[in-house]
Amino acid sequence: MLSRMTARELLSGLADLVLPSSCGGCGGPGGGWCPACADATGGPLPVTLPRAGPTAAAGRYRGPLRRALLGYKERGRRDLAPALAGLLVPPVAAVLPVSPPGPVWLVPAPSRPGAARMRGGDHVARLARGLAARLGAAGLPARVAPVLALDRRARDSVGLDPAQRAANLAGAMTIRAPGPGGGPEPDAVVVLVDDVVTTGATLRTCRNILRRNEISVSAAVVLCDATGGSRDGPR
Repeated sequence: MLSRMTARELLSGLADLVLPSSCGGCGGPGGGWCPACADATGGPLPVTLPRAGPTAAAGRYRGPLRRALLGYKERGRRDLAPALAGLLVPPVAAVLPVSPPGPVWLVPAPSRPGAARMRGGDHVARLARGLAARLGAAGLPARVAPVLALDRRARDSVGLDPAQRAANLAGAMTIRAPGPGGGPEPDAVVVLVDDVVTTGATLRTCRNILRRNEISVSAAVVLCDATGGSRDGPR
């Protein structure tokens, strides 16, 4: 039988899984994403990527933002999704300075099927849905179109150089039929959404696949910029 102390500790641990008691960025009390960490992101930041089009990030892949993303992505901190999605609103405004006449279509960069299963769903698609809700509340209609997919041939990109990342994705990324909500028309405003950019291989491959299917990408937004020689990003 569990002792009273052990049972209490177990219940506390379960409560932390359901209602985390610490900030995802700094670990301070209060849960979620504290104002100090929000102020420390430093974005939106322009990201220069050859052949990837206008791209902006919420911040660099370091400090509180990096810890929050890893907590959300790898450690089950789904409670951070709304705050992280909110951080993507300024990057959208940065890459789309003029409000489009129609809805913005958000296309999430796809995750590997096995990774998505381990994480309890596609974390980037979840971010895109949260971003769409934030943009809509701000008066910019937005819809999510998860039309890109990776098949089982795609490997984890950690440790791959830029050429290897591009080759890994080129044969494994496909486009699929839109869901019940439909998909972007050829003249629609389309914004790619991803969590981290390191070499730009993912964003370029997404753009190329969509272009071959007569969908033009206007811009891209990411949570974290890990370019500039940094090797600490997962993409």
